[in-house]
Amino acid sequence: MCELLNRIWSRPRGEWTRVLRRELPALAAGIVEELQESIPGFRELIADSDEEVVRQRVETALLTALGYREPSCRPEGERPETAAGPEREPSASGQLVPLKAIPAQRSPEAGVTAAERARRELFTGLTADMPMSEIALSELAAAAGWPLPATVRAVAPATPGEMQQLAGVLDDALTGMVGGQPCLLVPAPDPEARGPLECALRGRFAAVGHPVPLRDTASSLRWALRLLNLTPARPGAEVRAVFVDDHLSTLLLLQDEPLAHALAARWLRPLADLTPRQSERLEVTLLAWLEGGGAPEAAKALSVHPQTVRYRMRQLEKLFGTGLRDPRTRFELEMALRTRRLMAQVRRQHSRVSRRARVVTAEFRPPLGAGRMARVNGL
Repeated sequence: MCELLNRIWSRPRGEWTRVLRRELPALAAGIVEELQESIPGFRELIADSDEEVVRQRVETALLTALGYREPSCRPEGERPETAAGPEREPSASGQLVPLKAIPAQRSPEAGVTAAERARRELFTGLTADMPMSEIALSELAAAAGWPLPATVRAVAPATPGEMQQLAGVLDDALTGMVGGQPCLLVPAPDPEARGPLECALRGRFAAVGHPVPLRDTASSLRWALRLLNLTPARPGAEVRAVFVDDHLSTLLLLQDEPLAHALAARWLRPLADLTPRQSERLEVTLLAWLEGGGAPEAAKALSVHPQTVRYRMRQLEKLFGTGLRDPRTRFELEMALRTRRLMAQVRRQHSRVSRRARVVTAEFRPPLGAGRMARVNGL
């Protein structure tokens, strides 16, 4: 399990599900084999059951532990079912049938109360690109016991296993899955007051969407997920959630990376024939000059002499010509320079996180045997 988690975490967040899907069957088969060797009576317990069914049941348990599937509980008074025949196969619907002498796994809808079902439908209705009508939402909200707020924020935790923990902390949250990513919706009665939410998320890495009217919930969720992908998680006790409110310009500039590259290539073409060092020096000088409004301000920002800035600006004027005196050109240049800087920052952050993950994977070699353990989000 430790090896699987390290292989997952060594990849970018967007590839976790693919790695998990590829690695899980072999891990489940290994666990079944180890259970047969280590647990007295286990081999006899599953002797009449199909090995593939047993492996799939272990896969289901692992997915539940990792937060990719919701746990199912048997209502009080229900008797465990047993397999009717010596061998059982997965049903046509994809649900696993019960093993001999092992309590049956219930279907996702079995044992679900009407309120829980209404909460799921309400989450789906709010996060869909085509939202439900107000009447339908009001009916679902009444059945779910979740009063419709005027304003809402989306919260996207970095790891699937944290959704249930966050739901316990944010007791007024509505939970659900979007494209395999766990998400929560929390009321935001005062869009400017985010202190309680920051306090609840302290020590956890998550992306929080901007406050939006209820009909725009999908927008808050979309930008929270985008920010989560742009911001790699940093381990440590002081880790904090990131808010879309604080990164609006970054998200706006990087909402389409191919277009951002095209913008930078179009307006920074005069620097293309310079060496990388020369280009970088002139880029930072030009951006500081555009942001500061003059040579003294740029020199202060760059910690250089104003005469150095004036010398570089003369070079830039030769390259860009009279365009530097045109307001529209200056605006486009500033956007191109900011975009290029932001893309470089994102690449460096992801590179540092990837290197750190590779080091951890290389150094961590858990002992073999039944004593292998992994603590993930308190599990």
